Amino acid sequence: MSDVRISRRSLLKGALLTVAAVPAASLLSRQALAANPLVDPNDAQAKSLGYVHDATKVDAKANPNFKAGQHCANCIQYTGKAGDAEGGCNLFPGKNVKAAGWCKVWVLKPGASLG
Repeated sequence: MSDVRISRRSLLKGALLTVAAVPAASLLSRQALAANPLVDPNDAQAKSLGYVHDATKVDAKANPNFKAGQHCANCIQYTGKAGDAEGGCNLFPGKNVKAAGWCKVWVLKPGASLG
């Protein structure tokens, strides 16, 4: 058995530092997620899905399923926060899409509306 004694003050100091480190680590990981690069519409996967940064520029003849009001922000695949200009997408892991963007896999998010 060891004769090392830890004072109450040292124990409390260590506990407080640990508790303070958890939110700081969470904040850093959120900032790292926010730093994801934007999807390039010329990327092979983006092209195959017909992704565009601006849904108002979708070629309706080439994409007959497109309807006005559809955009990434109201799609079920979009993981960004409401009101953000860009956010994550389940179809493009590690990359962000524009909230105003659109692709062929668009499906209305439950509770959302077109517009």
